Amino acid sequence: MKSRTKVAIIGGGIAGCSTLYHLVQEGWTDVVLIERDELTSGTTWHSAAQVTNFGMNQTMVGLKSHSIALYKKLRDDTDYPVGYHHGDGGIRLANTEAQMQGYRHFASMARGMGVDYEIIDAEECAKRHPLISTDNLLGGLWDGQDGDIDPAQLCQALAFHARRAGAEVYRHTAVTALKQHRDDTWTVETTAGNIDADIVVNACGYRVNEVAAMMGVMHPVASMEHQYFVTEDIPEIVSADRRMPLLRCPISDYYCRQEKNGLLVGFYEQDCKTWGMDGIDPGFTNALCPDDLDRIMDVLEGAFERMPVLQEVGIKRVVNGPITYTTDGAPLVGPIPRKRNAFCIIGLRAGLGEGGGHGWLLAQQIVHGDACFDTWCLDPRRFAPHATVELTALKATEDYQNEFRFHFPHEHRPAGRPAKTTPLTPVFAAEGAAFSVVNGWERVDYIKPSADFHPTLSFDFDETFDLVAAEVKNVQTNVGLTEVNGFNRLEITGADRHRFLDRMICGRLPKGDGRVGLAYLLNHHGMVKAEATLANLPKSDRGPERVWYGSAAASELHDLDWLTAHKHADEDVQIRSLTNEMTILLLAGPNSRAVLSACARGDWSREAFPWLFVRECCIGFAPATVMAVSFSGELAYEIHVPNQSLYAAYLALRSAGQKHGLSLFGARAVDSMRLEKGFLHWKAELITEYDPFETGLQRFVDLGKSEFIGQAALTERHTNGPKRTLCLMQVDCASAPAHAGAAVLLNDQVVGSVTSGAWGHRTDMNLAFAFIDAEHATPTTKLTVDICGNHCRATTLPDVPYDPQFTLLRA
Repeated sequence: MKSRTKVAIIGGGIAGCSTLYHLVQEGWTDVVLIERDELTSGTTWHSAAQVTNFGMNQTMVGLKSHSIALYKKLRDDTDYPVGYHHGDGGIRLANTEAQMQGYRHFASMARGMGVDYEIIDAEECAKRHPLISTDNLLGGLWDGQDGDIDPAQLCQALAFHARRAGAEVYRHTAVTALKQHRDDTWTVETTAGNIDADIVVNACGYRVNEVAAMMGVMHPVASMEHQYFVTEDIPEIVSADRRMPLLRCPISDYYCRQEKNGLLVGFYEQDCKTWGMDGIDPGFTNALCPDDLDRIMDVLEGAFERMPVLQEVGIKRVVNGPITYTTDGAPLVGPIPRKRNAFCIIGLRAGLGEGGGHGWLLAQQIVHGDACFDTWCLDPRRFAPHATVELTALKATEDYQNEFRFHFPHEHRPAGRPAKTTPLTPVFAAEGAAFSVVNGWERVDYIKPSADFHPTLSFDFDETFDLVAAEVKNVQTNVGLTEVNGFNRLEITGADRHRFLDRMICGRLPKGDGRVGLAYLLNHHGMVKAEATLANLPKSDRGPERVWYGSAAASELHDLDWLTAHKHADEDVQIRSLTNEMTILLLAGPNSRAVLSACARGDWSREAFPWLFVRECCIGFAPATVMAVSFSGELAYEIHVPNQSLYAAYLALRSAGQKHGLSLFGARAVDSMRLEKGFLHWKAELITEYDPFETGLQRFVDLGKSEFIGQAALTERHTNGPKRTLCLMQVDCASAPAHAGAAVLLNDQVVGSVTSGAWGHRTDMNLAFAFIDAEHATPTTKLTVDICGNHCRATTLPDVPYDPQFTLLRA
């Protein structure tokens, strides 16, 4: 075994083998894979090995398309061919119009990635899969690229090609310890000796947290027992002139595909079972769990009704093995939070179908820092420490029970809630608040008219439409109050804090005590990495001179990792997180200054406290830090309060607001108003696939600065001109918003994709942001947006439709 390597990958399933292969493809050949047993001896060997092109967002579709292209290439390789049934096709069934509407949205979204799905009716479903019944069936989504692959052959082929290019694979070599040194390199201790590595990758499947513990971390990954069986030969399959398409059924919670002349049928039963929560037998390798067919009888009956042929055929073998889930069901592929030179590719519940793409994206991140797609939906840092294995087990159970049921817009399922709350959560609940979830935090979504109000899950505008309109109206004409909890807040101190931040952002720092400014951080390729509100706080009894760095709640670990990774050793800079210590009360509307003046001493006039200033004060008697900033476009104040004083501040504001028409509002109202102002959301419009010029942030860029991260790359990109440009559009549709990923068309050709959309209640417009090919991203261009199969006219707007001169928030 080598004593030194650039990258050590731990785990020899699809995750590890794909990462090894793709690192070599990126030009890094000094890489090794270490496997405690044989390759594919974990979950991979018993995988049902379905390879679908279906994904819930464009990144997932893109990585699956890469997997399919790679597997076809390996299938056709004469040196080491792989058994791959590509193009059998697959159907996702539906028995409700809401499910069909969702499929139409996913078809629109996939079209923007060059992938074609087909929406078919029940009769056509039966034509393409002659073994199914059309009883209680409305239709389905057809994926013509669907198929299945041989798991062992796939992994062996990936390893073969990686070895041939110079990589090494060590089988029957268990990792016993991991030690990180002061220069952030690692020593990997194994049963065959030690190996020093610059970078370590955890690709350990269901043993992920055994290796994580060696690093001193924990990953939100839990395993579920999953059963499928393989039938004896079926005469209709033997006599068919083609292979049967794959089938996924949310009606009866099962799937099936052809296996030789029979069927492989898998189940997602409601009476499901976690696995390995109290540890895993070291000898559990190439092993299975005991069969438990009684547990699947409920879903088996549904499968019998959908496919009567199953009642007439024998079972050849039963497989019951563990598969891994994360807290939200999507894999964890990327940097390990709060660790340097450490990555993971774990939680791959559909590992064989997606693994080629996951390894591709991870290799790009390791070699280049970021991938060709924005990978936030896979990023391990999207979960804060609240995501324990116990919470993950609850969410894994819920996801397992709903495996083929996609999330609708504004759907927040109940398992693992409430994970993170503030002292005001029960207060808002008593006021009738409905809650959404942001990074585990329970955040007010809207105020319900009654306790039994439950809007329909739909891609259309739902029953909250008029409620949100009323909340927006009160903010526009009087004053509204809401809570913004979980907002990422970092306190940066030290003599070099401004020099450090100036190097991190692409624009100008706010100058002077008490000033606030918006700033953007880029990656080394000149693409948008993060957005931050920077506030200069003077020395006071609450602390020394300091900068508050504020960003989206979801970015808590992401931004902290980025900042700490780029702090020079000789810089006098200290970074401390206040995220879980403080909460924002947001006061917005023309009467907000009057409310603030009534409960806080001092002069709050426009002249004494203008827009983009910050001041420490007390709200009533509760200590607070107030910023004159607005995400709604109205006069507004962010009131940052320590959590122990939050209720007192809330009571003071409610009391002061009584004579000014104060009422509560929620996140849906905020989203409506921010679109009318052209304000952007992190990981909606602000993604690593576009630079700040393409994103319309040129006023926040100063290419003439002496130094900032991504400067050279951005300068070159700016010289070459944009490929796509972010545009705000008015959409001619009264029934539904344009959802993220929806295709934007010109003459029936895709020219862009929607990033977010909502109804603007102050302007009475259906609005949507979209990245559009630069040659078509001019004002008043006439386009079409595919909203769930309906081609709706859209027009790019020359300016934001609400208060384009920003007079209201400066009032």
